[in-house]
Amino acid sequence: MSLTAVATAAGLARPTARRILLTLEQLGYVRTADGGFELTPRVLDLGMSYVLSRGLWEVARPHMEKLVARTHESSSIAQLDGSDIVYVARVAVPKIIALAVTIGTRFPAMQTSLGKVLLAALPPGEAERVLAEPSRSGITPRWQPDAEERAAVMREVRARGWSLTDQELAPGIRSVAAPLRDGDGRTIAALNVTVHAAETPVEVLTGEYLPWLLQTAGAISADWAACQGASQVTIARAAALPGTAVGPAAATPPVPTPAGSSRR
Repeated sequence: MSLTAVATAAGLARPTARRILLTLEQLGYVRTADGGFELTPRVLDLGMSYVLSRGLWEVARPHMEKLVARTHESSSIAQLDGSDIVYVARVAVPKIIALAVTIGTRFPAMQTSLGKVLLAALPPGEAERVLAEPSRSGITPRWQPDAEERAAVMREVRARGWSLTDQELAPGIRSVAAPLRDGDGRTIAALNVTVHAAETPVEVLTGEYLPWLLQTAGAISADWAACQGASQVTIARAAALPGTAVGPAAATPPVPTPAGSSRR
């Protein structure tokens, strides 16, 4: 595609389009060919990052629905963002507890079972650096551990492979969480089951629900690893092909759908 064609399609002046194309060329996303420009296979990395982030919900949803059907309690997936967790997927039951949860809700990580799992997956020094960042959740949790207490909790979570939170964030909120891992064993997110403390004792949560949670987390991780492997094969095959020409026929990624929202 010529510089003029790129500038026209993008609605940019030729000098501006040229600067952008040269930057993309330096980054490895574009190369010159036949007096014009074409995409390189590296652009698939951008698309696959989007597809994979959206795909986690698609992979996890049937497993989470089965878990919720068994426990009759809400289940969520969260990822770490600074010293907070952010909810990225959720299958909820119609119960009300102290804090409302929707997709995008932020809570301080250290006081949640999801956050403990995600923090425990970091090197100890990195976890403390992350926790030094101010929370953007707007919530003041009940439990305010010092560095020694935090380190002890992280050691415990690493040793047993799951975490428990019992009303450390707010009254009435009790939960267990387990890691979700990719094909290389890296923790990419965490999955939990949340109950109301007045309804479900710790013994039921850890004795009955935890084994189902661990089984579900393992199943999601296995399916995610398979999905990830298939995506890498697709990228590898595409990289072996000639460069794809820039043009209006380039595929547009699908618009993501919300991963569900509710209270509880």
